[in-house]
Amino acid sequence: MNNNDRLLRLRYAVDIKDSDMVKAFELGGHPVSREEVREMLTRNHDARSTEDKENVYLKAVNNQVLDAFLNGYITLKRGPQKEQKDIPQQKSKEIKHINNVLLKKIKIALFLTSEDMLAIFAEAGIYPTKGELGAILRKEGHRNFKPCGDKYARNFLKGLGLVYRKDGNHS
Repeated sequence: MNNNDRLLRLRYAVDIKDSDMVKAFELGGHPVSREEVREMLTRNHDARSTEDKENVYLKAVNNQVLDAFLNGYITLKRGPQKEQKDIPQQKSKEIKHINNVLLKKIKIALFLTSEDMLAIFAEAGIYPTKGELGAILRKEGHRNFKPCGDKYARNFLKGLGLVYRKDGNHS
């Protein structure tokens, strides 16, 4: 699963409109046009082998671009953060575990509790313990940090879509 897949799955899970995606990218400090968003979400059918067709998009999304979108999505859903004058803004450093970042930032943007997240996983047929979820949500470098695999991220996004469509919660 690449970042384009993550972005596409998130978009469909919580029904994010094109205009909101453009706005989230802008709020995250990475302005894009509607056409660029569509290219990020459109598979390239001219890929050479059939294996490549599944994960090749017209415009690739790297970890920093996805992180910018997620930051903007948080701002879009929760409103701008109150400025803290004493703390300088840090540039995003290299992101190794984007699935962990994805789960953390979706949790923040959608006001989810750990219990909500466990229920979303359960909806997709995955049953992590509260401890496993806590390890995934920890900061990288913490002694109990656990990398989140594609299977967990994919199933979380699947469960999120099932929960949001069933409850009628839309962004």
